[in-house]
Amino acid sequence: METGNEKRVQRIWNQGQIPVLLRRSGKGEKPRLRLPYEKPPNNRNWLQNGRRSSPSWNQSEKYWEIPKAWFNDTVERALLKFNSIYVIQPYRELEICAPACRNAKGHECQCSCMGANHGQGEDGTWFDISDAFSVRWNNSEIACRLMTKK
Repeated sequence: METGNEKRVQRIWNQGQIPVLLRRSGKGEKPRLRLPYEKPPNNRNWLQNGRRSSPSWNQSEKYWEIPKAWFNDTVERALLKFNSIYVIQPYRELEICAPACRNAKGHECQCSCMGANHGQGEDGTWFDISDAFSVRWNNSEIACRLMTKK
């Protein structure tokens, strides 16, 4: 089942007016980029920008794959040329709690988790840094932001 965020990201990916850059985090996965249409070879030449390596075009899905090292430069140049760009990227939210909170017996909670983990015990997912501080990373989510030229 798609969430509202997944539908929004899909809608942004499929629109054709503003460039969209998808940063992928898996080993060997290259960023994917959709640009507003320009007659060939304009987008290829603009992307390559005089560099030795070339972007690759996925004809069936209509996107470019670029080297990871081009990510920041592509964002900067897209802002100059198109005035805006959507950046879609994975992120993982960090949770903070404390062993005393998770192992608490009463109902009063003064932890930064605001009671979300209070009295739930140990499940093996927390990294205890001290008696008063533990962290864990949640599952990967997708964030999408529109960057605009200042």
